[in-house]
Amino acid sequence: MSSQKILVTGGAGYIGSHICKLLAARGDVPTTVDNLSTGYPWAVKWGDLEQCDIRDDDRLSDVFKRYKPDAVIHFAAHCYVGESVKFPEKYYNNNIGGMMTLLNVMRKYNVNYLVFSSSSATFGEPLSTPMDESHPQNPTSPYGFTKYMGERMMLDYETAHGLRFVSLRYFNAAGADPEVEIGEAHDPETHLIPLILDAASGRRKEISIFGTDYETRDGTCIRDYIHVSDLADAHVRALDYLLTGKESQFLNLGNGNGYTVREVIDLGIQVTGQAISITEGRRRAGDPSKLISDSTRAKKILGWQPKHTNLQTIIEDAWRWHRKYFN
Repeated sequence: MSSQKILVTGGAGYIGSHICKLLAARGDVPTTVDNLSTGYPWAVKWGDLEQCDIRDDDRLSDVFKRYKPDAVIHFAAHCYVGESVKFPEKYYNNNIGGMMTLLNVMRKYNVNYLVFSSSSATFGEPLSTPMDESHPQNPTSPYGFTKYMGERMMLDYETAHGLRFVSLRYFNAAGADPEVEIGEAHDPETHLIPLILDAASGRRKEISIFGTDYETRDGTCIRDYIHVSDLADAHVRALDYLLTGKESQFLNLGNGNGYTVREVIDLGIQVTGQAISITEGRRRAGDPSKLISDSTRAKKILGWQPKHTNLQTIIEDAWRWHRKYFN
């Protein structure tokens, strides 16, 4: 396939920057659109950065007019479950409002291919695990609902306007670029693995466990962790899939293995060799007890196979990045 011009919304963020690196490595031309509310200019090492809020129709239209993208990969969204429960208006405004503006500008400039960063949060509390694409969607947080609405909007734009899309519902993104060029650096940080590394490095006094009374093997939540480089690979494969004229898809992305919060902390202690103080608190609103992916469909349709399936390896990559970034 010849070189493609790809617009990456949210490309200055954690996952988006890894996508841009992979796109550039194979000869595509990524352009990052990011308002830098949570992203970083230093993460945009591959392709141009256009500082732009995707809710700004005029500014976004100008970017499309100048760069003439062949397709869009969309990451620009707020993504914290707990925050969305406290401030739902922030999530509806950005995640749904931004999606609407993006879809309309894509239509205006006849860009018909979209890879969408969705989430396992669209499923809500699991009825069974592992979860495949047929699992009912009943999101338990405003964040999950905005991702669900994004999927519905794409379906409706497909029916009305011929949009083609792949919606990738991934579970817990983790790890960092194995070459340590980019990695996770949220502010504030809410993800478990970097919080553990913060505690191990002395940047944080302790790690908190929210909920110890779940119906799991040790009472703490179970999550499926997928390496960010494997996520990047899946997005690029989804892009190629669309550009060869295939039909729209909803696909789950995960490793198919579930780890409890306590198990992840124990591995973090093992990898870092540091003692970590632990506190226990009540459950957080919107947190399902157990999320594990069945990614059979993604493997079959995209030919995707995660390469970094060992959680210890994922944490080791994250630890190398953490020590470099915070040194």
